[in-house]
Amino acid sequence: MIKRKRNFCLTIQLVLLVLFIFLAKVSTNKEMSTVSNNASNRIINLSTMALKLEEDLKNNLYSAKDTFTGDITGYGANCPLCSGNLACSKYYVKDGTTIYPDVQYGNVRIVASSSNLPCGSIVRFELNSISSEPIVAIVLDRGVLGNDLDLLMASESDAVKYVGRKTKSYDVLRFGWNE
Repeated sequence: MIKRKRNFCLTIQLVLLVLFIFLAKVSTNKEMSTVSNNASNRIINLSTMALKLEEDLKNNLYSAKDTFTGDITGYGANCPLCSGNLACSKYYVKDGTTIYPDVQYGNVRIVASSSNLPCGSIVRFELNSISSEPIVAIVLDRGVLGNDLDLLMASESDAVKYVGRKTKSYDVLRFGWNE
């Protein structure tokens, strides 16, 4: 009798375990990542939509809104008249910081511009003496004229050595903070 009860309990436990596994497998079905549109009888894969949206956003982030030509020069945070405070931001760079963590574009270089470009504008240009990849930078400082840009370097000597003065075209990827 005790043996029968024990076998019955083990059988019930086994049935419950199989039922639990079956229900867990059914509840994690791929249908969780799809939505059915009854009106047009189409199934939309949400994962594919998310990847497409991410690709569109990335392409739009890096598409040029406008292109300018100007002189690109360098300046160092340790220049004699520099305070280390930037005109467009409370970001302090006297310690040699040349990178700014932008919410949309990630870590970008810092440039000075005239008021032709609003503070927070994102620009992209090529400067092979600095990088084989295009440089993406944010306007956080002022002090240049017209369409010129001044790339912040760790020191004045680096600015002269690696940047100098070059006439280049650059793309504006974002006009100011709010775009």
